[in-house]
Amino acid sequence: MTDIELFGLLLLVLFALLGSGVWIGLALLGVAVVAMVFFTTRPSGDAMATTIWGASSSWTLTALPLFIWMGEILFRTKLSEDMFKGLAPWMTRLPGRLLHTNVVGCAIFAAISGSSAATCATIGKITLPELKSRGYPEDISVGTLAGSGTLGLLIPPSIIMIVYGVAAEVSIAKLFIAGVIPGIMLALLFSGYVVVWALFNKGKIPEEKHHYTFLERIHASRNLIPAVILIGIVLGSIYTGLATATESAALGVVGALALSAVQGSLKRENFVTALLGATRLSCMIALILAGAQFLTLAMGFTGLPRHVAEWIDGMHLSPYMLIFALTLFYIVLGCFLDGISMVVLTMAVLLPTVQKAGLDPLWFGIFIVLVVEMAQITPPVGFNLFVLQGMTGRQITWIAWHTMPLFFLMCVAVALVTVFPQIVSFLPDQMMVRH
Repeated sequence: MTDIELFGLLLLVLFALLGSGVWIGLALLGVAVVAMVFFTTRPSGDAMATTIWGASSSWTLTALPLFIWMGEILFRTKLSEDMFKGLAPWMTRLPGRLLHTNVVGCAIFAAISGSSAATCATIGKITLPELKSRGYPEDISVGTLAGSGTLGLLIPPSIIMIVYGVAAEVSIAKLFIAGVIPGIMLALLFSGYVVVWALFNKGKIPEEKHHYTFLERIHASRNLIPAVILIGIVLGSIYTGLATATESAALGVVGALALSAVQGSLKRENFVTALLGATRLSCMIALILAGAQFLTLAMGFTGLPRHVAEWIDGMHLSPYMLIFALTLFYIVLGCFLDGISMVVLTMAVLLPTVQKAGLDPLWFGIFIVLVVEMAQITPPVGFNLFVLQGMTGRQITWIAWHTMPLFFLMCVAVALVTVFPQIVSFLPDQMMVRH
């Protein structure tokens, strides 16, 4: 059987399992078993046990449930409400006014959450009703929120970065630091779009009834103190070298619990709900990672990743053409799979190719996060679209259409980090110099 036939057969098995409703993690295990049993001479049982144990016992992976739990705790606090109160007075003089609270609010919450859907839902539950009550158009409000929510993946701490770091054996601390400047750049692109839209649609932006003095703005900013402290604890501990990613996640959980206690939302019911929510999501991701690890091993024994890498290498694509092809590939894949599945499914085949092309695995991790962000707002499987559909009652196609400009801005961001890779590497290099 040729490599193309083998690839096609395994893909068929995967989609048959997924189409029948089998969990993604189990579907990956199923494909790996088929590959091992029928196309290699290695016994599949002991290989599966060893691989799954190795994947699930990784110390690096412990950061994942901790960051998820931190996000679950913060989702149930008044943090987003306080952030809106602190940000709104500063936005009134910008073109677009309070629409910028979607972007800036998502950027700040992303720095203490790690999840795109959680960022979108948490900020949206405050900003959407406020913007609607003040007369802001629903299309631009929903569109900017859907796009800005994706910052939850790029601005550290990021769940998808942890998944990539484990799969590609790249330092998670370095990935977190590498995501800071691209995250800020993308947030500025989104705010720039709001400014341009507002300048062309002046009649659609309501006049601000209250004009804040400088002292009133400073006074309102006290509401941002809890978020700033948490960001300082999580990212500051990593950047200064005082803590690893896992240790900073533990500090973040303690900080989130303390904030929840101060705000009065740390009740038994909320605590248990947050813990169970984090457990369910962590177990789902762990199962996917275990299945992906075994599939990676099975693919290695079949020799498929090596042959694919040699085939792509034989096409003599320039690095720019390779990145362009991979961007298109991930955009299409993102229409059908969630971000975590996209990463774990493709790493086994693409990582050897990327390394052979001379691309830095750290840079490639940020590239992956950017293109996975696009998947959050592409129908039919766009998690941010699902979140906003539940919040607004609008059709997914309507939400996706009004999010399209921000999708193209993400394409611009991919082009910028490709042409100027220093955007990604500058802060990690500084961290290396300091330590």
